[in-house]
Amino acid sequence: MSYKVEGLLADQKVQLEAGALLPVMEEFYTIQGEGFHSGTAAYFIRIGGCDVGCHWCDVKESWDANHHPLVAVTDIIERVKSTPAKNVVVTGGEPLIYNLVLLTHMLKQSGISTFIETSGAYPLSGQWDWICLSPKKTMPPLSEIYIMADELKVIVYNQNDFFWAEEQAERTKKGCYLYLQPEWSKRDKLMSSIVEYVKAQPRWMVSLQTHKYMNIP
Repeated sequence: MSYKVEGLLADQKVQLEAGALLPVMEEFYTIQGEGFHSGTAAYFIRIGGCDVGCHWCDVKESWDANHHPLVAVTDIIERVKSTPAKNVVVTGGEPLIYNLVLLTHMLKQSGISTFIETSGAYPLSGQWDWICLSPKKTMPPLSEIYIMADELKVIVYNQNDFFWAEEQAERTKKGCYLYLQPEWSKRDKLMSSIVEYVKAQPRWMVSLQTHKYMNIP
């Protein structure tokens, strides 16, 4: 599995490292479906490349960055500005594999709020108004990301994930919003356990993939 861009020309490599080019799997303007900002309009930028390797990942086609075109950040910004979007969500894949300083700088210059969804497995780059940390057991977050996270979203695949969630929550800053989200294929089996857990531990909240219920991207 390849998660980094290969076979680049020298100029492309320089631009990729500078964050002027990014391997983009898809972009779309939609309604945020998960977590704290669920229900709000947002422009999504899904960046290709990931080595975290979650077996239940629902966008495995994002893993190999070489399957996705290198796109100029200036072009991304123009497409964002062609919509009414006031919020941009950068996701993946694992977006922090790449340098996101230029992308977020240009978004902020355009008056657009910047949100990121990350496993936290790579160092943070860029200027962010909101950081959603979704830690994974296969490649746990770097220690410094925990206190930067505004939102912790733990995907629950089995009962052991409740213990994992508590371990992760203990490392976050005061005021970080805590969410438990059922893995989509297990939602019917796990929902009652998640509901009862949140009732017993009310510092947690339930996150649902509402975009899938709405049948939108």
